[in-house]
Amino acid sequence: MSASSTPPASGDNQPPEATAPLAWRRHLPALASAAAGINEASDAWDAVSDSLCDADGWPLDDEVYADGKVKRDAEAWKHTEVFLDHGPEVLAGVRAAAGPDYVEGPISDDLRRLRGIDTTLLRAEELRHEWDQIMALMDGSQPGSLQLYQERAEEHRNSEGWHYAHELSYQGPALVRVGEYLADRADAERPALADRARVALTRSTPSAHGVPPVPSPVPPASHPPPPGRSR
Repeated sequence: MSASSTPPASGDNQPPEATAPLAWRRHLPALASAAAGINEASDAWDAVSDSLCDADGWPLDDEVYADGKVKRDAEAWKHTEVFLDHGPEVLAGVRAAAGPDYVEGPISDDLRRLRGIDTTLLRAEELRHEWDQIMALMDGSQPGSLQLYQERAEEHRNSEGWHYAHELSYQGPALVRVGEYLADRADAERPALADRARVALTRSTPSAHGVPPVPSPVPPASHPPPPGRSR
């Protein structure tokens, strides 16, 4: 079973900072890198694929052409798994932070691009789960057979996963842009919120002029000493 298939820890087991507001922003660099990696894999294949085909678009060498696609799919799937590991938390955070932004504003178009990302991540996660099940069934196989089955299963997974990687090639950058915008906006608003909180606290504190003076303690009544005996 691949290490990447290990599910993230539940909210109860996460460190305190993971449950803080905007904790999801820590995943943005990984998602930005993964989105760039998918596009790089796609661009690298597009740069050579035409040269591997004749004028009618048929491969000049089926094996060489197939090997090129296998390499592209494997590289793209590696980055797709990054989205499976980090994307859901960022997506939930973005949706909680965005309100009127869906209607208008600088990120409204990117928010609309995210409408299908749930399906993309769900289907890709199902594909990864299927891969994990296959590897579990093959766990008791002979080393030689295991390697052969693993290579074939990987190639199938990566080939099927290319569709989801392609979807993430434009959904992923949109998610990163939205996340960065909302995080930066929250940073900009935080000082103003702190100032308003201080003003409110000051107003709620009673002033010295409005507080009645504390009365001094009344000393206990003194009793006259008993009359002394006359001499």
